Amino acid sequence: MLQTASFTVTQPTRIVFGTGSISQLAVQVDALGKCRPLLVIDPGLVRAGVDRRIIEPLEQADIAPIIFQDVDPEPGLRLADRAAALAREKDCDCVIGAGGGSAMDVAKAAAILLTNGGKAADYLGLGRIAKQGVPKIMIPTSAGTGAEVTFTAVFINEETGSKGGMNGDPLYPEAAILDPALTLTLPPKVTAATGIDALTHALEAYTSVQAHPISEMYSLEAIRLIVGNLRTVYADGRNLEARSAMLLASLLAGKALATAGVGLVHAMAYPLGGMYQISHGLANAVLLPYVTEYNLIGNLEKHAVLAGIFLGERPAGDLRTQAATLVDQLHQLNSDLAIPANLAELGIERSKLEEMADIALTVARPVENNPRQPTRNEVVAIYEYALAGRAG
Repeated sequence: MLQTASFTVTQPTRIVFGTGSISQLAVQVDALGKCRPLLVIDPGLVRAGVDRRIIEPLEQADIAPIIFQDVDPEPGLRLADRAAALAREKDCDCVIGAGGGSAMDVAKAAAILLTNGGKAADYLGLGRIAKQGVPKIMIPTSAGTGAEVTFTAVFINEETGSKGGMNGDPLYPEAAILDPALTLTLPPKVTAATGIDALTHALEAYTSVQAHPISEMYSLEAIRLIVGNLRTVYADGRNLEARSAMLLASLLAGKALATAGVGLVHAMAYPLGGMYQISHGLANAVLLPYVTEYNLIGNLEKHAVLAGIFLGERPAGDLRTQAATLVDQLHQLNSDLAIPANLAELGIERSKLEEMADIALTVARPVENNPRQPTRNEVVAIYEYALAGRAG
């Protein structure tokens, strides 16, 4: 197998991990040779008072950040334009993104716009970013997106209502600080959705047709950590050990995503965000068991391996039966985390399913990465199944 393997891995981000590591923020800014950062911060962190833990290390080093906190859970392209305009007005020479994936995506896009000019909409797609952005540091405060180590920034296009991403190596952050203590105040509902988001990244990267030994290593360890810790941290958010494990899992899943890509769950989740403003993590979580069931025959062996991680041992039965056990485990995990059991609980309308399928199939790379290539009718059927829910 390795004799025919061919893959490329880009890993440019300096990673600082550990409880209390946020104290190193000023050191990381200084290491980039910069001194006037734009700080894109999730407004939820401000409401919770967590913003001071991020700002104080900068102020102690006589670094005065310019604050941009107008970040939506599902950000539009205009937010990135506004953040970049503020940074340009204030002569910012680097960008810090603190929060969930939305804040980090806005920060990454703003950094690109400062050097490339134009509007965020100009860079949707792959390979459209000509110049490296100003240096950027990411600080994830939830364990889900892995955006601190990826080359993607995802937005809703306000003109079309569709959701799409900027993609390119210049979006890789120069540094990331992962401090598990910053995730302790994350509410159970958000902990659940972001945790399943990370699981989706790892699972889809593992079963992607672009998977390779390095991406599989990241994926499998991320899944082991999530299976072993997500229920614990959902039940007890102050459990620092479990929070640390989930933050590491999110990081590893992000690396898996960046090196092998994601699949049909992500493509089908995009219309839920664009049309219904459903958070990316929640959309992934609800769709994951249903799309996985469709995908099983695309790689029975890999799905059986994943079932074994959930159960602690390889399940009994033939290979098809072993693989199907994974679907049961995903539904059970969602149930334990109070994730809605079907799309109807999210308010999705049956009349919109065909339109959603058409949009999903335009998300080309995840569809191409999927272990089973879907037809339009099959995508509609998966949506219908996920809308009705699983019997029993």
